Amino acid sequence: MEVFSRNLFRPIKKSRYVITLGPHAHYWFALQAPVEGRRASKKRVVPAINASAELQTLLADAPRGLLEREILPNYIQSCRWFGSKARTFRHLKVIEQPAILSDADAAQLWFVEVNYLDGPTETYALPVKIASGDAARAVFQSAPHAVIARFAGNEETILFDAIWDAKFRAKLFEAIARHEVMKGGAGNLVAIGGKTLETDPATISGKSQVLAGEQSNSSMLFDNKFFLKLYRKLEDGVNPDVEINRFLTEQSNFANVPPFIGAIEYRRAKSEPTVVCLLQSAVANEGDGWTLTLDAVGRYYERVLGQKADLLNETTPPGALLDELIGGVYPDKAKLLGQRTGELHLALASCPDNPAFRPEPFNAMAQRSVYQTMRASLRRAFTLLEKKITDLPAAFRDEAREVLAAEEEILAREKRLLDRRTNAAKIRIHGDYHLGQLLYTGKDFVILDFEGEPARALGERKLKRSALRDVAGMMRSFQYAAYSALWQPAMRSEDVPFLEQWADLWYRQMGSVFLQSYLSTATSAIFVPQNSEDFQIILEAYLLDKAVYEIGYELNHRPDWVVIPIRGIKHILKSA
Repeated sequence: MEVFSRNLFRPIKKSRYVITLGPHAHYWFALQAPVEGRRASKKRVVPAINASAELQTLLADAPRGLLEREILPNYIQSCRWFGSKARTFRHLKVIEQPAILSDADAAQLWFVEVNYLDGPTETYALPVKIASGDAARAVFQSAPHAVIARFAGNEETILFDAIWDAKFRAKLFEAIARHEVMKGGAGNLVAIGGKTLETDPATISGKSQVLAGEQSNSSMLFDNKFFLKLYRKLEDGVNPDVEINRFLTEQSNFANVPPFIGAIEYRRAKSEPTVVCLLQSAVANEGDGWTLTLDAVGRYYERVLGQKADLLNETTPPGALLDELIGGVYPDKAKLLGQRTGELHLALASCPDNPAFRPEPFNAMAQRSVYQTMRASLRRAFTLLEKKITDLPAAFRDEAREVLAAEEEILAREKRLLDRRTNAAKIRIHGDYHLGQLLYTGKDFVILDFEGEPARALGERKLKRSALRDVAGMMRSFQYAAYSALWQPAMRSEDVPFLEQWADLWYRQMGSVFLQSYLSTATSAIFVPQNSEDFQIILEAYLLDKAVYEIGYELNHRPDWVVIPIRGIKHILKSA
């Protein structure tokens, strides 16, 4: 690590270490253990702060330096909600700290500004509180990952993430319910409300819990009736999750979203409001769409394996046999999902008087912009695939090379967008639509999380786009479910090669059921191309683009899974 800039250089290995110096350049290095190695260790060492146990004291000169230079960077990089782990830290700074309660020991909501060597500055929300004695021990026991630091000389006093404090959670809920204003240094936290709560919020707020499993944000449940989301990454402007959820609740007749209750915004002079929290009604459910689908695919595989001997001798196309193996329950759910997706898009396009939701022409300029984005994404993903192909499991390197060789064909398919002049409109869409964004109530689907892809800038996530982008996202999700169920630990490895062709048949069949239901719901809508050839070309381009994006994602996160988008691309090219 370079001492003055605190920039990390590439790791030292057994090979020669090559570095180039410019004229009059110098570096002063400090050697340290690899950051990734520390992250991977099972037991995180909680650092100590040599300061009095008061939040205001921590932001004084000496403790603040240690906090911003070492403690907070190491803690934030260990958090699931921190999305820039691959970037190189330059420095970190606490830029705002409004108190949530007036008590002397009240939690504060710190806004932490993170600067990188290789990316734009980001701001994250980090609620903090100090706990001692039994309260500190309770945090260590229930949420050890939430402990930021301990105070030197006292093993029982800690600084921790305040979402694990019941009083802090209650205050967020009550602030929204009562439309309160909480003062900060440069701005204020302002609670805004939609529906008025019919019961006293104090009777609800005391019964709260933190929900596990959230990745980019933190979620809390109150009395099993209300759901509160704290956005970790903060950006100026109305978050599309709040904007779309409020629009669908208050200005449309679409009932398949959790009703909007209120939000907390950070407001300061000459800046757009920044959304910090969203409060919605909770939805009683039996699980998400992803889990529901994995269960259905698992039962399908059991039926296929039950007839394995007969199927191995089958020489004719599956046809009616496939319908029998799939069963009649899940196709009905896929059909219902297609209908609800069409109704969602109809609702999002239903208010021409609202500029934020008014449909816009998908004209030649918009089509060229989409194509240029697709082309750049293709080159980026395939450059990475070429670089990492030798790291892939040997079993499907040939398939990866086959797809790499098809780059020009993929580009030509996507370029056909420029040859069409459809009258289909652009509208606001979900933006990150897949089976994990659904709750199943036992009878119907409820659609969640309109935030869009977290890696994209806020302004980009609010752009109007072709509704077929959402359609393509859900169709790709069916393939992910089919392969994920295939790779469950309970599945015998010797059965996997036989089942792969049946996985492909299942996801294409479910994608077709979903698509036909969507079209029957939205067939004459202004956002659906009326010419069938135009429709097919645009949908195929979005399917290819989504699979290309998945290649890059899987190579960086789950290399063994890259076979899913690779085979998806092969199937798309063959079926056209």
